[in-house]
Amino acid sequence: MEGQTRGSRGLPEKPLPATTHPPLSSLGAVFILLKSALGAGLLNFPWAFYKAGGLVPTFLVALVSLVFLISGLVILGYAASVSGQTTYQGVVRELCGPAMGKLCEACFLTNLLMISVAFLRVIGDQLEKLCDSLLPDAPQPWYAAQSFTLPLISVLVIFPLSALRDIALQEYTSILGTLAACYLALVITVQYYLWPQGLIRQPGPLLSPSPWTSVFSVFPTICFGFQCHEAAVSIYCSMQNQSLPHWTLVSVLSLMACCLVYTLTGVYGFLTFGTEVSADILMSYPGNDTAIIVARVLFAVSIVTVYPIVLFLGRSVMQDFWKKSYWATQGSPVLADPSGPWVRLPLTFLWVAVTLAMALFLPDLSEIIGVIGGLSAFFIFIFPGLCLISAVDTEPIGPRVKSRTTGSHGYHHEQFEEAGTDINRIGVVLPRRYCCVVWCEAQDCG
Repeated sequence: MEGQTRGSRGLPEKPLPATTHPPLSSLGAVFILLKSALGAGLLNFPWAFYKAGGLVPTFLVALVSLVFLISGLVILGYAASVSGQTTYQGVVRELCGPAMGKLCEACFLTNLLMISVAFLRVIGDQLEKLCDSLLPDAPQPWYAAQSFTLPLISVLVIFPLSALRDIALQEYTSILGTLAACYLALVITVQYYLWPQGLIRQPGPLLSPSPWTSVFSVFPTICFGFQCHEAAVSIYCSMQNQSLPHWTLVSVLSLMACCLVYTLTGVYGFLTFGTEVSADILMSYPGNDTAIIVARVLFAVSIVTVYPIVLFLGRSVMQDFWKKSYWATQGSPVLADPSGPWVRLPLTFLWVAVTLAMALFLPDLSEIIGVIGGLSAFFIFIFPGLCLISAVDTEPIGPRVKSRTTGSHGYHHEQFEEAGTDINRIGVVLPRRYCCVVWCEAQDCG
């Protein structure tokens, strides 16, 4: 399976730009795609179950959304094959035109910037609560404040991880981050059955009828939680096997595993606290519980590992801008390559510095999660749909039926017909959707 190519599976053979790093394995692609989705939205899913009116409505919305989420990933893989581009915004620009490409770049950069800020705020909140748990009776020292811990983590951990050149190098940190996120789901599930001392039991979740419109309130949370589509093109183009069926399998495995983790967290968190569930599920648990303290640490680790993936995608947009700048076209040769260290490291530092400043000085970002989720819907549904329309118009997807006929002059005609389409004439130049190869044997050509 690893040896199959796009051409052997019926995909257009437009070559993707060669990369210098080792190709990404299938397992690595699954973990990076999974870790891109398992972000801060994990903390909000129990609250989303409550806002949607219970378990059944949320399940129905999640299952329907899952079909479109997987379809969007498959479409992006196909669109990358047709366009020959290695970034999300490059695919949209190549297939949908420059105007749509600029709109995609603006939305892409804004969305990823706000996601990065939200991730830093989550990391800071978890570190602050961790300090409160370890120092419950003492006044908070200066080194326990977010203004010190968050910049320290950004400099020592986040910046070195984010400075890596290729997304394929995030494979091992993504495995660590995925396991850390799974621990949170496991702890919430186990806590429901063990019910440790200090946990206040809620008589039961609210199951009274809710307005049917409340079901749609969970939609931004689902988009925010499953937002891995921004990274789909970069992951696909880094894979060793880029056949469409293989990419479909990777997409299905990643989102099904992600759905399992989200479901366990959402269901058992909602069943545990019912109407009293917090928007941050960890805030509902006692601060002195050892398992919850470990969960806070590991969840912060999980967010730290997903931040570099988001930065890599945002930096790719900035690198596209750099290619058109004066410094790249007229400056020193070392500045012409946007992926080189003289350009990549300053852009990385700029991204970390800006998002860190916004995370420290902006007010609470809990209300912005809905905005981020709504903006993510463009990259999950709208842009993939536009790319599919343009890609099918360029390279049809349907199976090809091969037939061979003999012309009046002894020539043999091989024609490839798209399924469900009629051929009006044979032996003339056919429309774009057909390929007609006419050849003759030497003894017949005279």
